[in-house]
Amino acid sequence: MDEIYTVFIQESQELLEAMESGLLRLEQGDRDEETIHAIFRAAHTIKGGAGVVDLGHVERYTHVLESLLEDLRTHHLEISESLIGVLLRAGDHLSVMLNRVAAGKLEADAELQPETDAVLDMLKAFHGADHPAPSARPDVNMDIEHPPSAEDSWLIRVMFGKDILRNGMEPLAFLRHLATLGEVLQIQALTHELPMADAMDPESCYLGFDVVLRSVAGKDAIEKVFMFCRDDCELSILPPPARIGEFVNRIDDLPEEHMRLGEMLVRSGALTPDELAQGLRGQDAVTEQGSMPPPLGEILVRQHVVQPEIVDAAVNRQKQVNDKASADARLIRVKADKLDQLIDLVGELVIAGASASLLARQSGQSALVEATSLLGRLVENIRDSALQLHMVQIGETFRRFYRVVRDVAKELGKDIDLVVSGGDTELDKSVVEKIADPLMHLIRNAIDHGIEPSAERLACGKTAMGTVALSARHDSGSIVIEVSDDGRGIDTTRVHDKAVEKGLIHATQVLSDKEIINLIFEPGFSTADQVSNISGRGVGMDVVRKNVQALRGSVEVASEQGKGSKFTIRLPLTLAIIDGFLTGVSDASYVVPLDAVVECVELSHAEEPMAFLNLRGEVLPLIDLRILFNHQDEPPRRRNVVVVRHVGGRAGLVVDHLFGEFQTVIKPLGALFRNERCLSGSTILGSGEVALILDVQSLVRLSTHQSEGGLVTRERLLTGA
Repeated sequence: MDEIYTVFIQESQELLEAMESGLLRLEQGDRDEETIHAIFRAAHTIKGGAGVVDLGHVERYTHVLESLLEDLRTHHLEISESLIGVLLRAGDHLSVMLNRVAAGKLEADAELQPETDAVLDMLKAFHGADHPAPSARPDVNMDIEHPPSAEDSWLIRVMFGKDILRNGMEPLAFLRHLATLGEVLQIQALTHELPMADAMDPESCYLGFDVVLRSVAGKDAIEKVFMFCRDDCELSILPPPARIGEFVNRIDDLPEEHMRLGEMLVRSGALTPDELAQGLRGQDAVTEQGSMPPPLGEILVRQHVVQPEIVDAAVNRQKQVNDKASADARLIRVKADKLDQLIDLVGELVIAGASASLLARQSGQSALVEATSLLGRLVENIRDSALQLHMVQIGETFRRFYRVVRDVAKELGKDIDLVVSGGDTELDKSVVEKIADPLMHLIRNAIDHGIEPSAERLACGKTAMGTVALSARHDSGSIVIEVSDDGRGIDTTRVHDKAVEKGLIHATQVLSDKEIINLIFEPGFSTADQVSNISGRGVGMDVVRKNVQALRGSVEVASEQGKGSKFTIRLPLTLAIIDGFLTGVSDASYVVPLDAVVECVELSHAEEPMAFLNLRGEVLPLIDLRILFNHQDEPPRRRNVVVVRHVGGRAGLVVDHLFGEFQTVIKPLGALFRNERCLSGSTILGSGEVALILDVQSLVRLSTHQSEGGLVTRERLLTGA
């Protein structure tokens, strides 16, 4: 049962996220019927699942929520801000109830009961609101000079049997009864069965009728009007063309289980059981004649009991359910810790493979070298496949921020739209989990500090609604996440004054605009005058930078006063294994991420170290790893330059040796190296030695300090001074 509860809770939480996403789209103006149906289906599925696992209190609570959503789906309720707010609150409370179930509390929690009762009262208040009264139903009008359009009306054709009068029934009585279900707009007599006068039997009925009925009644209710003559008449009931979409939606709402076509049409209300039985009899009659029977849907359309569009929708739904069942049969749920263990084992396999390859080359046996080469390719494929298993789309993280923007904007009285792009971008699951908090800080900061109130925006010639944009993309082996807004931008003067006030800089210190803007990442810095539950404590931007750097990433900010700000986070795709380029300086080894390497060039020996290199007419700043890592021995006569790039910048890393591509298993650095800004990790070589992994982003950024002239010292490189 524990496993069953776990699956139920996991699926229910996913449905709640989908429901919340749909409600937010409704609040933003989405009026797509499918959005409303999807919200209803989510609540309906949770209720059904709660009943299956015997969680009565969850089932009863969700039943009230489902009833309100049914009113919304059937247009008995208008979409309003207050209704969306209540539904969101109901979803939040349902999530809390599910969390209590996950903690082992399978019965109603007394601590939650007051909040449960409060939410249920609000739901029932909306559900109990007066529905619009149906229009008055006039008597049957037998003569309409200008028949109205049948676009929103049922089309009913009935051909009464010849013996209906002998059986004591009056055809007109059925038509009068039909009028009690709605408004009869048109009646046309069908006289094609009338014989000549001399052949007419006064006790026989030869008439039929085409009736146009405007009614909210269902097909079953209309068919029941003819209950007593159903076996003595030919009856077809076609729904209004305007309601075809409703039946299609009902078919789409059916449970994802295998059903026959006729069952789907009956359960959706597009077909009655009697019509289905009649269609099956027609199919059987063809079979008895020895012919291949046509599909049931074709027979039903030919009998004028259902429209082709509805049959097509049922056929498509059947195919979707079957395809999903086939896809689900190929899916296996795996716990994240098992995947982590697999990645660790693959990392050890990569190291062992490198060791075997090195020993094979040292042995000089060509057959062994070839075998280890093949093994290395297979290990590389296994590595790529294992890492792909650990990749997830960042869109799931992005979607949760719609609710954050909505709630914070309403709290601050601002009108803000969140625009998301690149949600299908994939990166390591562990990176996704750890980047959520930094993104939360950036978005809340953009709402609070960036976006102006509507009145201020209008005064500046902007639209009343502000925009916060969240995007993700791949770039040079990394993932780039951007959070931007079209607000007031960062006031550098205000930031400078606050930094002086907090003692972060001296009043006489001269800084560039970029350096001033970067002060917002300092611990304890905040421009808010008052502390609130949104900002003002000076921990947001500091947390962002620390969390991003812990992921071997970087965060940069660009801002233009009056036009907005953009925060750019650059992260590695994975924290486990990368393709690297192995280099050597003296007896030490250094790994450069292969995605950052542009080219390698030979550097002739010079008596004095060079600060720049003329690379085909381009001035390339050089960083000598001998100086950076304080190697004291004599360099070789010929050295090499590894040209690397990052965020549009380029630099040359001067090394002694080039060893080529290398599968790099990333190991964290110890506390001793926490202040080494130019290192991002370490790895183990096939020989068992340790190689350091270079942080290209830091190296490229620090290389810009050489513009003042002269070589950059080790101290300046490591401190960024």
